[in-house]
Order: sequence, then C-alpha cells, then structure tokens
Amino acid sequence: MTPATVALRAAGIPFAEHAYRHDPAAESYGLEAAEALGVEPDRVFKTLMAEVDGTLVVGIVPVIARLDLKALAAAIGGKRAAMADPAVAQRRTGYVVGGISPVGQKTPHPTLLDETAELWDTVYVSGGRRGLDLELAPADLIRATSARTARIATMHA
Repeated sequence: MTPATVALRAAGIPFAEHAYRHDPAAESYGLEAAEALGVEPDRVFKTLMAEVDGTLVVGIVPVIARLDLKALAAAIGGKRAAMADPAVAQRRTGYVVGGISPVGQKTPHPTLLDETAELWDTVYVSGGRRGLDLELAPADLIRATSARTARIATMHA
C-alpha cells in the first residue's frame, strides 16, 4: 500500500491498482506505464509540480503532453509559473520523482487537472511509486485531490 491507495480507501473512492515492471532506463515514466499497461497514452496522466507566484501547485496532464505553465498560472489566478525543483516536489509530496501521485500527498497543494481527463470513463495516475498506476474515474480523482479542471496541457510538437 502507498499513501495514495490508503487515502483512496479511506475516502471510499473506487479504484483499480495496475502494477508493472518499471525499467530504470525508461526515458518517460508515463509512456512506459501506458505501454506496459496497454492503455492509450492520452488516458495516462502525469503529476507535475510547479511554483506559481511563490505557491506550489500540482498540475495533472496527459503523459503525451507538456504542462503549459502560462495556462497553469492563469487558471490559478497567478502571473508567473516555473517548474518546481524536483527535490522540493519530493519533499512536499512524500513521493519520488517518477512516482509522484496526485493523491495522498504529504502536504495538500492546489491541484489542476487537464480538462481532457473528462473525455475518459477512467484515467490512470501514478499510485505513489514507480511501476504502479491507479485507474479511477476523473470525477473521483477530482474529489480525491480537490482539483479543478482547466486547459493546462499542450501537446508535444
């Protein structure tokens, strides 16, 4: 069990655990998960941490996309955003990079979920360690993280 699975169980939120063998040489944790689980990559979401005007914010976007920092800042009512230092993200969430779950973080943060999540019946997010994804309904992810949805992803060129 991870803090994410504990939090979901405690909240009574239904989810499915999907474990896979993580390859430390994988260039993209999210694309590795999509391939290993046989799931469309735009249905697998990565959890990123950014700093918006001095406040840490979580952005959840498809693994095939980039977090649009300007859109994230605007969606949260801020002006400037930059990716958070990975060491800060690990310390504040309690998870290691590549296994940061949006659920069950050590410190709650304002959270934004890319609106494309709502196109799916279920989406996949990190379960709190590399090699574990959780499948749940977007509405349940929103409930578990107190997230708001916004257009915060931009597709890779």
